[in-house]
Amino acid sequence: MASNGDEGQRKLGFWMCTALVVGNTIGMGIFLLPASLAPYGFNATLGWLVTALGCVALARVFARLAREMPNADGPYGYIRSTLGDIPAYIAIWCYWVSLWITNAALATGVVGYLGAVFPPVADMQPAIAALILLWTFVVINLFGVRSGGRVQVATAALKLLPMLAVALLGVWLLLTSPEVYTAHPPAAPIQAGEVMAASTIALFAMLGLESATVPASRVHDPARTIPRATIVGTVLTAAIYLVVSTVPMLLIPEQELAGANAPFAMVMDRFAGAGIGRWLALFVVVSGLGALNGWTLLVGELTRTMAVNGVMPAALARNNRRGAPVIALLVTGVLGSGMVLMSYSKSLVEGFTFLSKVVTAANLPLYLCCSLALGVMWKRGDKAGVRGMLGISLFGVAYSLFAFVGLGHEPFVLGLVLAAAGLPLYLFMRVRRPAAVA
Repeated sequence: MASNGDEGQRKLGFWMCTALVVGNTIGMGIFLLPASLAPYGFNATLGWLVTALGCVALARVFARLAREMPNADGPYGYIRSTLGDIPAYIAIWCYWVSLWITNAALATGVVGYLGAVFPPVADMQPAIAALILLWTFVVINLFGVRSGGRVQVATAALKLLPMLAVALLGVWLLLTSPEVYTAHPPAAPIQAGEVMAASTIALFAMLGLESATVPASRVHDPARTIPRATIVGTVLTAAIYLVVSTVPMLLIPEQELAGANAPFAMVMDRFAGAGIGRWLALFVVVSGLGALNGWTLLVGELTRTMAVNGVMPAALARNNRRGAPVIALLVTGVLGSGMVLMSYSKSLVEGFTFLSKVVTAANLPLYLCCSLALGVMWKRGDKAGVRGMLGISLFGVAYSLFAFVGLGHEPFVLGLVLAAAGLPLYLFMRVRRPAAVA
């Protein structure tokens, strides 16, 4: 597997990799999803359980691949060495597109909350404010992968505080005023179709569980570090989400929650004290900024990896003297800026409703192909620890297909369009650099 890093460049350790998983997974989505899931009632809780189990299965897929192929350059290397060039390219192309779309969505969403915390920001043109945020983190990551990693550890720790506040409030109310949990019970009946739909919506908030594997060539002792960080980060995030998404559903009437732009802030203002929601909004901003930093780091590293492997122009693999993929970061920053300018006029909830479907659809080919890659490794039997590999692979494949069905027709078509859009570049690079691509 091609790589331009040596052992001395592998500077991301367990805590930074775990912070990447937690920090990239906990972005803006969880702060908006209680409103999106409110009409589903307890179907949403069951959907979260299904999503948590599915994501733990996918985390085990990525952890096992990282352990068996520690020298591969992340998911692209896993798929390419098992399924071949074209499946690897399509999966990683769709994933690559999803990263800079996610950055645009995060920058736009953070601006909305930032205006609530710092009123002068609300007077700015929102597109300009979002662009400033986007390029701030491009600049931070130009100082090297470890610079971005330090920012990620700090923001991952801070963003857990609002989650903890909501969880503690829920426990306190349960002990002191349990009647508030039965005042507005969700009315939606339990139905398999509704559980599937809620589970797919919830999956958007769990995207990022593969984060530790993407900069694999920059990770210290990847065979040990990446599996541990992936499992720990995914289980921790899923447990937090299940708790904090259930509390607003039980405390706020369904119709009111469904129309809330900031459901967690609403809960804190109503049950903890007026004005407290504004402070929680500050941590929402921190959460969004941490995710924006993490995805900026990953999209730069992924672009570099694709260029090293010959499926993108070689210039995108060029590092600056600090080891940062400078041209890759600049190009993806420009692409993200274009998405900001196209979508900034949408409201916070509207933008996330649409972009969450697009991003989820673009991530699923990667999850499906990596699950299949593990099955191919089991069939080959060319690794020592093949026991249990087939079960993990089948579970990952089943959940990926389940999520595809749950997304519905439109996102599935969008995913196909994204995949097809990358094929002309693949063919062009195959003509230009046949030895590197083949």
